[in-house]
Amino acid sequence: MMQATPQAVANVPTATATANVATATATANVATATATANVATTNASRYLQQLCKHWNHKFETEFDAAAGRIEFGAAALTLGAAPDALTLTLSAPAAGDVARMESVVADHLKRFAFREELAVDWQPA
Repeated sequence: MMQATPQAVANVPTATATANVATATATANVATATATANVATTNASRYLQQLCKHWNHKFETEFDAAAGRIEFGAAALTLGAAPDALTLTLSAPAAGDVARMESVVADHLKRFAFREELAVDWQPA
């Protein structure tokens, strides 16, 4: 009887790896609409964390003080905090979903930032 070497076992694809590749390939073939806004503020990290914590009870989120991501079902928001700006990037399969989420995200951000006047100017990416 032949025994498999560790190197031979490592080269055998698993069902999970195959499924991940199939998912990544399917995702790569879906056209997405994207919009980005760079919001000038010295409180970018604070607002990033507030937005992520706010939606954490309803949506899948991951974040730290410098970066975050919120999965809104069909749309996703990626956030980045710099010392002088908050960068927001929305993506969704349909442009209509991005347009709708632009106002939802901007309205929430402005509510959290009531002490300062923020300009959220979305640009197609």
